[in-house]
Amino acid sequence: MQNQSFVTEFVLLGLSQNPTMQKIIFVVFLFIYIATVGGNLLMVVTISSSPALRVSPMYFFLAFLSFLDACFSSVIAPKMIVDSLLWRKTISFKGCMIQIFAEHFFAGVEVIVLSAMAYDRYVAICKPLHYSSVMNHRLCVLLMAVAWTGGFLHSMIQILFTFQLPFCGPNVINHFMYHFMCDLSPVLNLACTDTHTLGLFVAANSGFLCLINFLLLLGSYVVIAGSLRTHGWEARRKALSTCVSHITAVIIFLVPCIFVYLRPATTLPIDKAVTVFYTMITPMLNPLIYTLRNAQMKNAIRNLCNRKVISGDG
Repeated sequence: MQNQSFVTEFVLLGLSQNPTMQKIIFVVFLFIYIATVGGNLLMVVTISSSPALRVSPMYFFLAFLSFLDACFSSVIAPKMIVDSLLWRKTISFKGCMIQIFAEHFFAGVEVIVLSAMAYDRYVAICKPLHYSSVMNHRLCVLLMAVAWTGGFLHSMIQILFTFQLPFCGPNVINHFMYHFMCDLSPVLNLACTDTHTLGLFVAANSGFLCLINFLLLLGSYVVIAGSLRTHGWEARRKALSTCVSHITAVIIFLVPCIFVYLRPATTLPIDKAVTVFYTMITPMLNPLIYTLRNAQMKNAIRNLCNRKVISGDG
């Protein structure tokens, strides 16, 4: 593919031009990134090393969700952290395209994984007698294959159109929401051609994808809530505990996505905060969401730590 572009790099403005504030941003987001990767990898290792958890479909999907969050954060955070200490922040044209592809790839996979987790909860609560036969290992692997394929197609379709656009200047990403990363909206604004139609396609491919999944997931939990009326109090409490964690993860991931891709092109005071939240904070929160309310995860982490201590002493 040959791009008709004279632009070899894009200039990023960053979150702040103040040297003191840049140092604060470096420290804060370095801590967030370490906590994100450490927390999510701890989830993956804990589930993989626990015989009771790794055979459960719910934890099978949760391990993949944690892996995706670590990958998604690694696409954006390291460069942003390094750039916070640089006076001139740039990213090459190819680097920008790779960042856009990887960002949408992992986000697309995560949307489908969240849907698979909702289906798992639906079967577990509404069809408990058939749970083992329905949510077997073959179906779990198939759903993960669908997630990876769907994320790849979602990202590849967008990047193929974007890569073919002519970029002849300017090359400063000065979008009201994106000052520290590449994404489709700010890059489309810099193209030397009319991108209105492509912009609508991007909104449909990203924004409506998030909106439709969000509505379907909420609908599935309405059905689950209705079926819980026939359950006893203890059963309802356990079911709601896992459902609340998943609903929280869905809201903090999909609502910012809908806000970013389906809103009018106007500037709001919370624009930067929303972008930072869904790119940096959301991947860090998921391990906390699924651990704090989950006794099995807390026990598994405690057992893993005890095994490490015992093996270290031995």
